Amino acid sequence: MRATRQIPATTNNNSKPHPFNTPSNMERSLFKYILKHSLKGQIVLLVVTALSMPFVYFSLEVPKIIINEAIGGQGMPQAVLGFEFTQITYLFALCGLFLFLVLINGGFKYFLNVYRGVLGERMLRRMRYQLYSRLLRFPLPHFKRVSSGEIIPMITAETEPLGGFIGEAFSLPAFQGGLLLTYLFFIFNQDPFLGAAAVATYPLQMYVIPKLQRRVNRLAKQRVLAARQLAARIGDSVSGIAEIHANDTTHYERADISARLGHIFHIRYHIYRKKFFIKFLNNFLAQITPFFFYSAGGYFVIMGELSLGALVAVLAAYKDLADPWKELLKYYETKEDVRVKYAQVLDQFEPQQMLDEALVADEAETVPPLKGDLVASNLSFSEDQLIKLVDGVNAQLRLNEHVLITGPNGSGRDEFARLLARLLRPTAGRITIGDQNTADLPESVVGRRIGYVGPSVYLFPGSVRDNMHYALKHLPRVLADIDESFKRALTAEREEALRTGNSLHAFTADWVDYAGAGVDDGEQLELRIVELMRVVGLEEDIYHLGLHSTIDPQAREEFSQRVMQARAALHERLREEDLSGLVEPFEENRYNLNASVAENLLFGTPTDATFDLEKIANHEYMLHILTEAGLQTDLLEVGRKVADTMVDLFADLPPGHEFFEQFSFISAEDLPEYQQLLKRISTQGMRAMDAETQARFLSLAFKLAPARHRLGLIDEQMQTRILKARDAFRANLPSELSDVVAFFDADAYNGESTLLDNILFGKLAYGQARGQARLSSVINSVIDGHGLRVDIVRVGLDYDVGIGGGRLSMEQRQKLAVARALLKQPDILIVNDATSTLDGAKELQLLKGVREQCEGRGLIWVSGRAEYAREFDRALVMESGRVIEQGTFDELEQADGTFKALLHNG
Repeated sequence: MRATRQIPATTNNNSKPHPFNTPSNMERSLFKYILKHSLKGQIVLLVVTALSMPFVYFSLEVPKIIINEAIGGQGMPQAVLGFEFTQITYLFALCGLFLFLVLINGGFKYFLNVYRGVLGERMLRRMRYQLYSRLLRFPLPHFKRVSSGEIIPMITAETEPLGGFIGEAFSLPAFQGGLLLTYLFFIFNQDPFLGAAAVATYPLQMYVIPKLQRRVNRLAKQRVLAARQLAARIGDSVSGIAEIHANDTTHYERADISARLGHIFHIRYHIYRKKFFIKFLNNFLAQITPFFFYSAGGYFVIMGELSLGALVAVLAAYKDLADPWKELLKYYETKEDVRVKYAQVLDQFEPQQMLDEALVADEAETVPPLKGDLVASNLSFSEDQLIKLVDGVNAQLRLNEHVLITGPNGSGRDEFARLLARLLRPTAGRITIGDQNTADLPESVVGRRIGYVGPSVYLFPGSVRDNMHYALKHLPRVLADIDESFKRALTAEREEALRTGNSLHAFTADWVDYAGAGVDDGEQLELRIVELMRVVGLEEDIYHLGLHSTIDPQAREEFSQRVMQARAALHERLREEDLSGLVEPFEENRYNLNASVAENLLFGTPTDATFDLEKIANHEYMLHILTEAGLQTDLLEVGRKVADTMVDLFADLPPGHEFFEQFSFISAEDLPEYQQLLKRISTQGMRAMDAETQARFLSLAFKLAPARHRLGLIDEQMQTRILKARDAFRANLPSELSDVVAFFDADAYNGESTLLDNILFGKLAYGQARGQARLSSVINSVIDGHGLRVDIVRVGLDYDVGIGGGRLSMEQRQKLAVARALLKQPDILIVNDATSTLDGAKELQLLKGVREQCEGRGLIWVSGRAEYAREFDRALVMESGRVIEQGTFDELEQADGTFKALLHNG
């Protein structure tokens, strides 16, 4: 498992939620939401915006003074603050002032833009956190009606524009509106007629643009919904890819996606038409005003009623005026767009029967054991308010009792189990433990004191160990032994989380609740996990995963030394029992006949893809070594002969024949291509082939293992030359390639090879009768003799389970889920058809192991196999959503009812 630095975490000593850890309710109005969480920041932006306006006005006034006075010479010389300026010095002073104002205005813009960005990102972080927190409170049936492909884009992509808008929700219209008013005030101050001309088209734009924008908004809403549906449909295709191939529905699925893409295209087409018509109209109206300026303004200058400097300043101001007006129009468009997005997102995150936030936010460090009986009173459940899947169930279970709930498929046993685990909310009736209604229990109690394993097991990406630990990650532990610099970094991150309403708990802290597993530290927890692997019948699988895993010998120095001792013991054992012929060990000065040419050349394990055995024939350094050793031409010829032999022998064999597995040089699909290449070589020669073709034939030679393939192409003379090339390869390896191969050393552990390969340190000899089985038996005996089995199982716990546990079989996933539930030692464990993939013998063995682990605690086993009632204190029999029978196995067997029918039918 990848090591992470443990840092302290914030936890409370009581069961009340941390005030800053609880996501607040989201306002229906976007602007109310913005003001609620960023009022202080918005005020800062507005104040700075107001302070910037005088500087903007002066930056417009100074050019006019420069033209009329400094350049025109009016009123020169000038006296300012008691200093007299000549025309030249006055010009340069005003130009310097203008440059200073430009710098000041740029500084204001820089501050406003950065502050807006930071404010927007903080609000976006808050919003996404709140949406995710609400997602965790969704009732489970809701996920049957909405797919992850719809939900995920809402939290990620659809909220992205909201973050940008929030930062400028008030400051941008204030700043751009302030600029607009400043420019207009300046223009009106020069000439009222020109000022009127500047705003002449505004009323028309303010009337027409909103009407057009509303049409765009309606289309935008349709686009968002269509995009969500497309994402959900693509997600369905990913989940059901096996069904698509199994039923030849590729064309159907493509047509479906094509239709959806076409629908989105037509929506966007209409959006573009209307959106760019709005821009066209804005641009056209914006160009009418300069017509008045040039015509009327020019007339006033000619008539002497307006100075040229004033007209130039007005034209410059109007040029600047266009930008804030466009920004305000763009702001209006954006505001309407994000308002629609916010409303749509919020609608999707307010399903009925959401779990109360107070139940989720509880942060109890310790939870006392449950006391009293588990009682279901008139319990009913319906997803659609039409069909009652659980109908008026009454049942009482002691917390130290082991009970089987059985019944035919569709009897309601699955829903009843999930109601008991509070994964479903009853539509009528209630469930109590002692005097407490489970509906009112915080998740800190239910999640720790009630264990549940269902038929659909989900494992999170990470190792087997990570998934076992997941059952114990309730709250982080407080650690004191950290350095000051790290503590400062943590404090800064907590302060930022505080500003954004995020969790104050450090994700990289140690979250494992050792006490919850009944252990004191990590070492005891590891041994407990290994024990549970044995209980659920998963130990052997994890053991084999560990054997085929690698370790860092420096991090596990003592363990790697014991593996080396096991290596020596294995080879000694093989010699003593006259089994040396099962393994051909790696020897530095000896060619290994059971290894391929490439493996003999490298005499080590590649650390990355540089010398991957499938690509090594293309590597420049390897080709250089072969050329220097005079081997390249000979190995190319060997590759040609291999290809020729394969084509002659296998051309008429059907694909999938066992010979293709044994002589895995060329696949059945590649045979025709090699036939064509061989024809070209026969007429043009190998040297006439391009580098890629030569590499293909060279790779065939690299795969050749004399003991396995017995083609007689690698004779003793060539073996000797390959050994010399091996020495040259290692001796002359460039410094930049020095760490790409972990070379074999009989006296050292190879960190790039698996545990099994390190113990074996050689190749299994080909052709030995039952060689693999006999060797495995000896290896296992040596491992057990050196006490390595538990350590190897612990290495296997590092195995990455993949997405959703996809790298494990369904049986392995179900066993792991049961072990995970046992690890947290719940007062009640509910196993709901969670071992359905196991055969009867394996399931019964697992059941007995689980019963032993739950001795003195409650166990509810839900299964359609009525015969399991023999193993339980009593059984409940369900049919049509009701408990129709209950009692011990003997009592139920004697009664002539549903249980007896299930027993005989099973």
